[in-house]
Amino acid sequence: MARVMSSVGARCPGNSKLDSFLKRNTERGVYERIRAYEPCVVVSEAVNKVYMHVILSDECVYLAEYPPRTVRPVLRFSQVRDIELVNDLPDFLSGKARELSQHVRVLYSTTKPAGKRGDWSRKGKKVGLPVRSSLPSRRNLQLLVPRGLEDLGAEEEREEVRLPRSAGRSASCPSPDTLGLGGQPGLRRCTVTPSPLTLPLPPPPWPLPSSSSSSLPTSPLKPPGCGATATTQPRQVSRRRHFVLDRLLKRAGAGGGGEGERDAGEREAELHLYAVSRASRIYLHLQNSWNSYIIRSTLMLDPYRRRCSTSSHSAPRKRSSTLSWERTAHLFSQLSGEILQGGLQLERLYLLLQELRTAAQRNVALRKLFWRSSDMCVFLVQTLEDSLHSCQSSESPPTGGHTADQLLLCTLIAQTLAVMFRETEVEPARHSMLTAKRGALTARMLLAVVCDPQLHTHSQDPSLHAELQTLLAEYLDSACSLLFELVLLGQEASRGSSLENFLTVGWLFGVVRSDPHLLPFMGYQAQQVVSALSDPGPPALSPARSVLLFQRCRVLLASLQHSHLLGLYLHSHYCEEFRYCVKPSSAAERLPALYPISQPALGLVHQLLALILHR
Repeated sequence: MARVMSSVGARCPGNSKLDSFLKRNTERGVYERIRAYEPCVVVSEAVNKVYMHVILSDECVYLAEYPPRTVRPVLRFSQVRDIELVNDLPDFLSGKARELSQHVRVLYSTTKPAGKRGDWSRKGKKVGLPVRSSLPSRRNLQLLVPRGLEDLGAEEEREEVRLPRSAGRSASCPSPDTLGLGGQPGLRRCTVTPSPLTLPLPPPPWPLPSSSSSSLPTSPLKPPGCGATATTQPRQVSRRRHFVLDRLLKRAGAGGGGEGERDAGEREAELHLYAVSRASRIYLHLQNSWNSYIIRSTLMLDPYRRRCSTSSHSAPRKRSSTLSWERTAHLFSQLSGEILQGGLQLERLYLLLQELRTAAQRNVALRKLFWRSSDMCVFLVQTLEDSLHSCQSSESPPTGGHTADQLLLCTLIAQTLAVMFRETEVEPARHSMLTAKRGALTARMLLAVVCDPQLHTHSQDPSLHAELQTLLAEYLDSACSLLFELVLLGQEASRGSSLENFLTVGWLFGVVRSDPHLLPFMGYQAQQVVSALSDPGPPALSPARSVLLFQRCRVLLASLQHSHLLGLYLHSHYCEEFRYCVKPSSAAERLPALYPISQPALGLVHQLLALILHR
């Protein structure tokens, strides 16, 4: 395992010269957060049809010349309002390049006055990206677009990204400062004395929102939650953008409150990216980066989470120390070795998995390491299968206490697997593992996560019965979050051009088509959407519940679009509930404007209503 995890894999196929440039000219914390880069023709307020490198981190979009000499941020994902794929043929391209082009439009808010095109390199302050070169020359498109553009991807060199080594201390050192990831609590090696599951543990730093915010389980092992993404519908873009801005400014002046509380002087601007290749993944990378950002930033609005959790995404330059890749790999190997050794008591296994999940939430490098060896993923899927089967078994039904323990463990496993999917879509090892043997492991994960939402608790004690129902609801929430990540995986494959990538959304729903629990499981998710938007109570959803609503809507939309069986079931059983209980106006009241995820979630609610009511 150590050999497998000894180096950083390539974040995505890229130009080795650009990667070397970024490695030399960016701070380490920023470089490690770069997720993807791709050459595109760029049109913005400061750049007019210039062939450039588009570089994506988890918070910003940067532009660099082709070849790279300077790097500047063009926007942050906190400014993004919409990302869409436009179906058009750019008139400034010709021949094969024009036919193969993909046009991505990014609508974002800004308070800066519109600048003259061509002065992009003098605008905006550097965001952790120091550079050493002069300003780019202003050349026209014909000089900047190289010949044979359609074959660009095949000609670029490939290189595995290797991060610089840094000194690490002994793994046996008990100091929390030594053993936390990046000075944080993740992967902190501590001695835990096993105690009965009935004894209370300290509250976890990452609580999972339960189906009922007013009733919390009395069980000591309270696991945390997961998060999600948005989708948009393509629409034609006006070529005369000053008309668009005039209309938006008039709307802002007349309506006042529609879009909420924008700062004075804030306006909308557009960034257009033209990728000259059908195999381009810039649209998917932009969507994934933006979705990850809005989920993460929405969850961090929760006061408890913000106070108790120090995210690896916040202020990387202010951290006093950051573990090297080798050190992180060593600690992950140590922890996974303890988990996989076998013969662990249930509580000890739970605590180790809780430690793994918390560390993965705060360190993307650990998530990448998770996919480098299949042992841990196979173990988690196998344990989830066994635990759920134990809860659902009609032969020698387990006691209430045993069922509670198993549900707690299942919830934690689903959360851990969901965390491992986040921000690792460009990790080659993940794709290799999930597609191996025609997706055998992915199919097992899908079949394991779907369970009966009416699981019998086999308890005559009313209080224990209520607790088991709460724990089951928490598992179903976590299962939906994991299913959401798998749907994103399938959507990436569906939009890609590779014939070898068969893990499409249709394939995913085909795997679980014959599962007897599929229809009630998806019906439960639909019912929860109705409840979240129609039940009496506080008008505003919590940040975590807003994220979960977003995830549920995304999963239900995918099922309606890609599964005829699920489409008929949801329409016949829930059409009336959605018609009379879910109103766009009430949904807008439930999703506060200050949540970054609110507008994307409202868009999903509108799409879901349209599909269910007018199928």
